Amino acid sequence: MKKLFYFLGLILSIQTFAQDKQNIDLFYVSLEKGQAQPLKQIPFTETSEKIRWGHEIKVYPNIEHQTIEGIGGAFNEIGGEALLSLDHKLQREVLQNLFDKDKAGFTFCRTAIGASDFGIDAYSYSETPEDYNMDYFSIERDQKFVLPYLKAALAINPDLLIFGSPWSPPAWMKNNNSMTGLTEKPNTFRDENKVYKAYAKYFAEYVKAYESEGVKINRICVQNENDANTKYPSCTMPPAQMLKLAHQYIIPTFKKEKLNTKVFAGTFRTALNLDMIEFLGMENADKIDGIGLQYTSKSIITDAVRMQANIKMFHTEGHCYNGKNSVEQAEHRLEEAADYINSGLTNYCYWNMILNETTKSGWDWKQNSLINIDREKKTIQYNPDYNAMYILGHFIKPNDIRVASTSHRPMITVKSPDGKVKILIQNTDEKEAPYRLKINGEIRDFKIPAKGITAIVYNLDNKKL
Repeated sequence: MKKLFYFLGLILSIQTFAQDKQNIDLFYVSLEKGQAQPLKQIPFTETSEKIRWGHEIKVYPNIEHQTIEGIGGAFNEIGGEALLSLDHKLQREVLQNLFDKDKAGFTFCRTAIGASDFGIDAYSYSETPEDYNMDYFSIERDQKFVLPYLKAALAINPDLLIFGSPWSPPAWMKNNNSMTGLTEKPNTFRDENKVYKAYAKYFAEYVKAYESEGVKINRICVQNENDANTKYPSCTMPPAQMLKLAHQYIIPTFKKEKLNTKVFAGTFRTALNLDMIEFLGMENADKIDGIGLQYTSKSIITDAVRMQANIKMFHTEGHCYNGKNSVEQAEHRLEEAADYINSGLTNYCYWNMILNETTKSGWDWKQNSLINIDREKKTIQYNPDYNAMYILGHFIKPNDIRVASTSHRPMITVKSPDGKVKILIQNTDEKEAPYRLKINGEIRDFKIPAKGITAIVYNLDNKKL
């Protein structure tokens, strides 16, 4: 009988050991070529090879930081037109790849209020001059390409969080009477009480009109790149004027209209000035729901968080590059996302999810996108950036919590409510390399493929995923 108990105990110990060895799963995307389904599960191969300097990963799962809101990209009019050039089956295929929870699973996306630089041309929802009551307000233009694009995405992921921002107020609300900049008269918002009131009503009408179409706008940012004066839709808006517009006009109007859409400052960048830092130093800055930002260095974000630790800050636009959609550009995507999320932001938002075959804006310059659709040939091209964003969206989800971790490689580490720690890391070496993971009292040495992005999923409960 003693021998029987001994053997049963031995078998149980072996099974427990085997289960402990199975508490890590690895997934990988190559960045060499865009693929519709780039994510592959790869073997967890332990190694006794020497671990070189810079190849260690240390995770502290009990040290928690900000709650994640999601990963996604931007809807735009040019992308909607390209998508709708496909038949319904192909449209559905593209959108499932982007929004289905078992695929890229995007959860946090952006849209323009009126024309962005990737609108087909400049337009607003108030084209009648001096229409202070918004009697002629209309989103009819968006019903052709933008709203069908949004609605089709929401049909796949009804929980998709969407935020909007204008590139310019309606032309008549500006001193140059033009939505675009580089004009003889100043490309600025008219500093008049009646115009502030009209613009606040414009935002409210937008939120209500979209909601009547089944598209909930979670938050707005007051002005995209408020320091920009460009040939495409833009408006230079000093931080003090932005705060005045948001605090004294938009927020009270939303409350009066019983709208629960949040009002955020931005989208700020640091191309020319430190407008975000200036804004955060102003009285009543903390009355705004948060800050949206893009093209901002880690040091500036750290300063901003130090100034206003209780204000939510989120990411609004990733590096758009030049339309080359190269492997080299995609190799920097995780690094960029990590810079923002590891600095305390709640999300990462890519710019153009879809563009047409030209990769051009309505103002004739090229930018990158996850997908290019040829409107004549009816073909779909997935770019290397798509692979990078696919693995980010698939593993980083709303309500995940960023946890403390360190590595000399680009990396984001989050913990999900079900107890899984998800480490997204990029082995920047030219060859597969051994790495050492230290987590939860364990030390595990294993190999990570070269160049692409690997997701290490560690189950804190030591159960097979």
